Amino acid sequence: MNTSHQHNVEEFVLLGLDTFPNASIALFILLLFIYILILFSNLLIMVTVYFEARLHSAMYYFLSKLSLVDLCYASVTVPKMLVDFLSKRTTFSLSSCITQLFFLHFFAGTECILLTVMAYDRYVAICNPLRYSSIMNRTMCYWLEVLCWAVSFLHSIIQIILTCQLKFCGPNTIDHFFCDIHPLSVLSCSDIFIIEIVFVANSGLISALCFIVLLLSYMGIIRTIVNTKSEDGMGKAFSTCASHLIVVTLFFGPCVFIYLRPSVSYAADKLVSIFYTVLTPLLNPIIYTLRNQEVKAAIWSLFRKKVCQKQ
Repeated sequence: MNTSHQHNVEEFVLLGLDTFPNASIALFILLLFIYILILFSNLLIMVTVYFEARLHSAMYYFLSKLSLVDLCYASVTVPKMLVDFLSKRTTFSLSSCITQLFFLHFFAGTECILLTVMAYDRYVAICNPLRYSSIMNRTMCYWLEVLCWAVSFLHSIIQIILTCQLKFCGPNTIDHFFCDIHPLSVLSCSDIFIIEIVFVANSGLISALCFIVLLLSYMGIIRTIVNTKSEDGMGKAFSTCASHLIVVTLFFGPCVFIYLRPSVSYAADKLVSIFYTVLTPLLNPIIYTLRNQEVKAAIWSLFRKKVCQKQ
């Protein structure tokens, strides 16, 4: 989408990394190490779910998709940040900024909806165990996955269309680590009142619908768990739901703080943005694997098979 005729500013300077001017090398090494862990851990889950037959169920199918989204989500911002740590001038063209913005919201929206789908999957598994295989069959999983990608694509396109309506007359310095809605809106010389309302409504609609489905799913799950007389079944259900609730809280909390409010710059924004774009994709696979004995057993089984084949 060509928007060059609307803007005097065609290049932005990212100031977020200037917060630590004397620690750029140390932060580069730390961020590179975290990014490698993100790639390795999420790829490990994807490969394990694909090759291990015991994990060929809807729950682990969506877990592997969550790992794919986390990997892509981190890759939208982290590689550019790594380059910027070693650069004296951290610039971003307008077109590159809008491209990053599109993929940032595309993968964020996908993760939001996917976590909701995973909550529904747990609801069916715990509340309707006898019908689980027939309800969450392969066709159903494919359609739910298509829903995740399609809705998040629509959400991201709306964000981009609105962003392209903004005019940038200067200054061109973004006090952030990457391009996002609020940092760009603050720099705009347009009247952003209506656009900002649509921004918040667009994000709020997805968040509200996801929250309602999550709430209803976990209300049903909690009611079923309370009525369960089997201690083993209750413990396994609590363990599975606890992992998912931790992931949901870690992702939704920062996103609600950032996006469901007007475009006002807060000092905490940069720290919160690092959390949901870098730490969440790292923590998700750790939380699921450390708390899930079946995934850990499958990883060790896959490892032994590969080692034995080489020997």
